[in-house]
This record gives sequence, C-alpha cells and structure tokens, in this order.
Amino acid sequence: MVYEGMRSVSGPFLGSLGASALTVGIVTGAGEGIALVLRLLTGPWADRSHRHWRLTVVGYAMTAVCVPLLAVAPFLGAAGVGVAATLVLLERTGKAVRSPSKSALLARMAVGTGQGRGFAVHKALDQVGAFAGPLLLAGVLALTGRYWPGFALLAVPGLVSLLLLAQLRRRVPSITRPDPAERLDAPRTPLPRVFHVFSLSSALTTAGLMTFGVISYRWVDTGLVGAAAVPLVYALAMAVEALVALATGDLFDRWGAGVLLAVPALTVAVPLTVFSDRLWLVLVGVVAWGAGTGVQDSTVKAYVAGLVPTGRRATAYGVFAAVQGVGALAGGTVAGALVERHVGLLAAGIAVLQVAAAALLAATLRVSARSAAR
Repeated sequence: MVYEGMRSVSGPFLGSLGASALTVGIVTGAGEGIALVLRLLTGPWADRSHRHWRLTVVGYAMTAVCVPLLAVAPFLGAAGVGVAATLVLLERTGKAVRSPSKSALLARMAVGTGQGRGFAVHKALDQVGAFAGPLLLAGVLALTGRYWPGFALLAVPGLVSLLLLAQLRRRVPSITRPDPAERLDAPRTPLPRVFHVFSLSSALTTAGLMTFGVISYRWVDTGLVGAAAVPLVYALAMAVEALVALATGDLFDRWGAGVLLAVPALTVAVPLTVFSDRLWLVLVGVVAWGAGTGVQDSTVKAYVAGLVPTGRRATAYGVFAAVQGVGALAGGTVAGALVERHVGLLAAGIAVLQVAAAALLAATLRVSARSAAR
C-alpha cells in the first residue's frame, strides 16, 4: 500500500513541486534501477552475514518512513524538489535492501505449506496493496486537491507493517537464525548453471510482457480506451494477477515447475490481443497480460528456491531480479520504439523471444528433473 501508493503519483507530485519532465524521468528511472541493481550487493551481503531478518526490517522501515515524509516537501519551498527526489530514491533503496532477504526468509517459512503456495499468497496480498494504495491516494487527492495528506495517511499502513514484522520476529524466532542445512562455505559456492539458464529464460519472458505503460499509451493514442478508464483496466489486470498467482502456486506444489511453460504461451498472446481495435479482444489481452505477470512474479521465486543451495538464496534472488530488470528495460525500449507503427513486427519479435524462452525453460526442467532423480 505504502510504496505503490507513492509510485502511482510520484511523477505528478514531483511536477507539482516544480520538477521538469526530464527530472521526473531521471528520478523515477534511477529509482527503479537502484531497486534492481543494488540487489546484486544486498543479496550476497545477507547470505554472508546471515542478517536476513535485520535487512528485511531495515528495508521495510525505510519505505514506512520515507513515503510519509514526502508530505513535508511542499512546505520546503525551492528545496522541496530535492528533498522529495531524495526520499523517492531512499524508498527504492529500501526495496533493494529488503527484497532478497525477504524472499529467502519466505522460502524458508513456506517449506511446511509448499513454496508455490507461500509465494503465491505473498503475491496475491502484494497485489491487494498495489490496488488499495493508489486507490487511497486517488480518494484523498479527489477530496483535498493536494498530495501531501495522502502521503501522511500512508504512515498508518507503514506503522502496521512494522508492528506485524515485530510480532513475526517474536513468535517465529527460528527464521532469524541460519538454517541448519546451510554449509559454512555456502556463501562462496557458485550459483549453479541451471539457475543462470532459468534466469535468462525468465528475462526473455519479461521482455515480452511489455510494461502496462506502453500498452496503455497505445490505447489512449488510438482513442480505443479513454485516459480516465485506463486505471480501471489496470485494476482488472491486478485482480487477474492475484487470482492466477494463487491458482498457479497450488499447481506448482502439486505438479511441479512444468506449470511455468504456460507463461511463454500467454506472453505470445498479449501483443496479438491488447493492440486490437476491438475492445473485447483488448480485454482478453489484459487478462492474458495479468495472468502471465501473476505467474512470472510469484511461482518463479518458488522454483528458484529449489534450484540453488539454501545458503545462497538471497544472492540468487538478487541476481535473478537484476537479470529480469535487464529484460524489462530491453523489452520496454523495443516495444516503445515499435508500438506506434510496427505492431506486427513487435508481435513477431515477441513470439521469437518466447520460443527461445520456452526452449531454455524446458532445458532447465530436464536438468532439474535429472538432478532430483539421482
């Protein structure tokens, strides 16, 4: 709720403080880069120090503090832009600090319930917050005409999240200690080749699942979907993403990682439908996009947990996120360049990428199956 609420209005908010479009682009782009690239450092740090819990709490606290403090920026005059930009970047740094450790702890906690289900429930609740946060900001903005009251109000869910973490640490102390299965030299053990092959497969799929910004830009540009209706369509995608994450989590625990083969197939369908001139077909494409994203952002983490040594999970999640980030950047850039005049070429290129992604995924499944049989 807290960080998605902030991200939903960060651009217009910075603009209201006097920032130029270039400044907004630099700040938001740098923020996303920090959130992904820094995980290459925070993941290994967590594995070497065994401070997964501490890094998780620090990361969440940075978000819970920095976002409400944005409410102060409009009252700082000319310094408001600089302060707001710094807070946005610090919040994204908090995301990078906590994410690898949080995923490693979640993989450990979900052993009893099934890791597929554990990551799926996490993703579904994440999407509830991704919907509720922006909705809260939109409501406050509609009532007051100002951004700062909404940021101040986000202090409430931020505080609740920290209280929940404190309760979790008190009631489940075992997750704060190193796993007995971890070897002392685990942080120095190289990540297996099969993990890197799977990371590349996921990056190709991520590149094909274009950002919603590119998709919605095309709708508004052609007049098929009005700008005011775009958030409603996005809400539909978020709902589909949450439901599919829950469903595929259970399927993953029952049938294994073969369920991931559905992602390249769904990805191929997205450009063939979301760029149609028929609204019903566009909505079908939105469902496909939400479904593919739901599987991609949840069940893959459960699979990664089984591909790498227990003591290297935080490192693996950091590397995995960085590789996916490169795929997202490349896919967004290519889609942005082709979406206006070359939709057919874009669809063909995505299809080729997904064939390659499916082939790499199939190879990963064969290797992991042979390893499990030994």
